[in-house]
Amino acid sequence: MPLKEGGTLTSYSNLGAPKGTLSKSRVYVDGQRLTAVKTISIVPTSFAFSAASRVKSDADRLMVSNALDRALCIALSDKYQLVPAGQPADMTIRSVVTDIVPTNKAMAGVATAVTVGTGFVLPIGVPRLPVGLGGLAVEAEAVDSGGVQRAAMVWARGANSIQNKPRVSQVGDAYGLASKFGSDFSRMLIAGKEPKGLDISLPSRQRMQSLLGGKPKYAACDAFGRAPGLVGAVAANYGAPPEWTDKKPKPLMTH
Repeated sequence: MPLKEGGTLTSYSNLGAPKGTLSKSRVYVDGQRLTAVKTISIVPTSFAFSAASRVKSDADRLMVSNALDRALCIALSDKYQLVPAGQPADMTIRSVVTDIVPTNKAMAGVATAVTVGTGFVLPIGVPRLPVGLGGLAVEAEAVDSGGVQRAAMVWARGANSIQNKPRVSQVGDAYGLASKFGSDFSRMLIAGKEPKGLDISLPSRQRMQSLLGGKPKYAACDAFGRAPGLVGAVAANYGAPPEWTDKKPKPLMTH
C-alpha cells in the first residue's frame, strides 16, 4: 500500500523520509511544543474524493472514520483531556483517508471458511489466503490554537495474511487498519517523538475498559461510538462484517 498525499495538510515540508515495513509513514513532530498541551479535540475523519469513490456505502465510510477517531480518542486519553470537536482546545487533530483498497468480500468469505474449517482439525491456525486483501492510506496533523502544525503523519498499510483476519465486508480490512493508524499517530503525540520499534507496553486501565466496550474516560470519545469489545473479537474470528458488532455513536440530546 503506497503512501498517498491528499493535499489536506497545512504543510508537507516538515515531513521526514518514508520509513517502515508493514506500516509506511512520513512523520513530523514538534516534541517541545507538545509538552504544553493539556487539551485536545478531534475533528471527525473525512475521506478524500478519490478514496470515498472506492467505497459504495456511506455507512461503511462512517464506520471506518469512527474506528480511526475512536482509537485516537481512547489512546490520547492516557495523557490528554479530550474535549468535543468545536470547543476550544490546545491542539486539534484532523485526519483524512487519502486512499483505500476495498476488501474482496467473496475471497474474505472463502478465507474465513478455510481458516475456521481447518481450525477444527489442525492443532494450529492456517494463515489467511493472500488474495483480495484491503489497505488504507491516511494523512493527519495536529495543529495548535493558532493553526500552526505541531505534528503530522502520512501513513499507509495493507492487510497481510498473518495479522489481519478476513471479514466479509468491503471495508473489513480498512476498519481494522484505521484503528492501527489511530494507535500509531497517538503514540507519536504522547511520546513527543517518532516512535521506535514495536509498542510492547501494557494498555492502561482506562484504555482496557474502553477497548472492552465500556465507558470512555472522557465523554467526548462517545462521539465515535464504543468499541465492540469481546463480542466484536469473537465475531471477527468468524469473519462477521464489522457492522454487526460496531457500536454507533448515540444521538446527541438537543434538549
